[in-house]
Amino acid sequence: MTIAAAEPATPDGLSGSRPRLEDRRATLAAATGLFGVALCAAFHAVLPDAAAKIMIDRGGLLYPFSVQNVMWIVFCIAAGELALRMRAASRELRQLTLGYLPEDPSVVLQADDLELIYRRVRESGAAERSFLPRLISRCILQFQISSSVEQCTMLMNSTLDLISHEIELRYAPLRYITWLIPSLGFIGTVTGIGHALSYAGEPGRLQEPTLLTEVTARLAVSFDGTLVALLMAAVLLFWQGVAEAREEHALNLSGQRCLDHLINRLYVPNPEPAA
Repeated sequence: MTIAAAEPATPDGLSGSRPRLEDRRATLAAATGLFGVALCAAFHAVLPDAAAKIMIDRGGLLYPFSVQNVMWIVFCIAAGELALRMRAASRELRQLTLGYLPEDPSVVLQADDLELIYRRVRESGAAERSFLPRLISRCILQFQISSSVEQCTMLMNSTLDLISHEIELRYAPLRYITWLIPSLGFIGTVTGIGHALSYAGEPGRLQEPTLLTEVTARLAVSFDGTLVALLMAAVLLFWQGVAEAREEHALNLSGQRCLDHLINRLYVPNPEPAA
């Protein structure tokens, strides 16, 4: 069997010539960062003073470059990346429904069948980036070379390990952000405490009757900022767990589909006896 690689071309937008959203992550981060800036501006315009002090530290010494504003911008960037990962997981699950492999348990795959399956996978445009098409194309090529089901199984397991590592690497920036946001909250708290103490230590402040009220109000804003940061991190951690589990579930289903409907049905003809 000779298999020629077909040019990826598909009318549903999966063509290799069209840039994927995953390849424009810097653009996505910039767009979501600008959305975070707009969100902070909306908080400034809409929220009352008491809420705005907590959410964006309006009136602080560094406003509008407050720690809370930075937290919201980073949160929006992370939310955009997580939405991208959820979209990628949904795309991988849709690949399982495209019928690349015959599901009839009585079907045995021979050389001609493999060539048709390989061409269909290549023409889908997803052979190099989606889990199931990647597994199918590599296993078929390995079987063409070796005519060994065992080597196909070994290749599939190696590919699954590599893809699993790829998934883990994709979430590395998100893990950093979920650590960064609480850290920013604590930085804001320490900065706020420092500013409150500096305010209380100014000459003549000790005689002011409103000193305690002002200092406690400044400290409350600092601690509330940390609370907001922890809530942000909790939301991102939950969302990240859901997205990562969804991608890993899609990978596991792809490996199972490839094993059940491709590798276990490969027909290896018995060698002809020597004359």
